[in-house]
Amino acid sequence: MARYTGPKFKLSRRVGISLSGTGKELKRPFPPGQHGPNQRRKMSNYGMQLQEKQKLRFMYGLGEKQFATLFERAQKLPGIAGENFMFLLESRLDNLVYRIGFANSRPGARQLVAHGHVTVNGKKVDIASYSVKPGDVIGLREKSRGLTSVKEALENRTHLVAYVEFNEGATEGKYIRLPERSELTQDIDERQIVEWYNR
Repeated sequence: MARYTGPKFKLSRRVGISLSGTGKELKRPFPPGQHGPNQRRKMSNYGMQLQEKQKLRFMYGLGEKQFATLFERAQKLPGIAGENFMFLLESRLDNLVYRIGFANSRPGARQLVAHGHVTVNGKKVDIASYSVKPGDVIGLREKSRGLTSVKEALENRTHLVAYVEFNEGATEGKYIRLPERSELTQDIDERQIVEWYNR
């Protein structure tokens, strides 16, 4: 299935969380459409599991196959599968470019990576799904540091997550460690996603 390219606000209202992280989409906290405010359906277990999966998938902007493949990888790691899955998603290069503040959104970060503006440990990497390891340094190519979109994103950054360091002088960020579950979004119940894939 191709990546979703439709209206993002409608998608956020459908799944009930802000996918951009700004919260602007949820000024009307009910599903989109003519009957949105009046929907009072009781959701089945299947429906709840599907909704949690879709929330997380849309949040990180992954296709269905890519999402399922990453979950399989998480299940093979020691520890709790659901948390491992969240950590793998958070360790993607496009997500960390967004977390550092080089872009205002994950789609914007993905574009920066795909266009060859981003480096990992000094080497150009143009694969958005590249798995960054703790200790890796994420920067921008010399000619990309003056990009208007990057400057604006850094100026508008309001928060830097605890597992990322930013060196303003070198315009680069360091992935210090894996995040803790408490540092990631609480809007997702990853246990439901594990149940979805294990049914």
